[in-house]
Amino acid sequence: MNNNDILRRIRYTFNFADDKMMDVFRQAGHRITREQISDWLKKDDDPAFKNCGDTQMAAFLNGLINEKRGRREESPAKPEKRLNNNIILRKLKIALSLRDQDVLNILALADLSMSKHELSALFRKPDHKNYRNCKDQILRNFLRGLQIKFRTEPQQEKKFEWK
Repeated sequence: MNNNDILRRIRYTFNFADDKMMDVFRQAGHRITREQISDWLKKDDDPAFKNCGDTQMAAFLNGLINEKRGRREESPAKPEKRLNNNIILRKLKIALSLRDQDVLNILALADLSMSKHELSALFRKPDHKNYRNCKDQILRNFLRGLQIKFRTEPQQEKKFEWK
């Protein structure tokens, strides 16, 4: 998945307006303009489309962590220069204060079943023998599950039971 698609999905899931998006970036110490956000959120075939780089996406995710969980007392996290799906999934898990079972439940909402061992392999260090790359399908289904969980109507919300 590309960063622009992930940014679009997160914006939709949490119903963030442009001002809120700018505020999330500001939470991580990055100043961006409304035009930059607009260009990043455009469809890929739009002539004004601009690619959201890894550093900008990492800054957004760090800002989301600060927004949802509060700013850390020690020095703020520096955005990574290179992102992969594993890092994005980990940052979303941290931002939303999710436990492993919560992540599995969110994946189940998107009809993707995974064992706890398979999930823990995604959060290991890359040099660990049981490390596993997070494929686009897993991240896409996780983002879809987040949409189902956070964008449901109040009457639909009751049909999802967390165990």
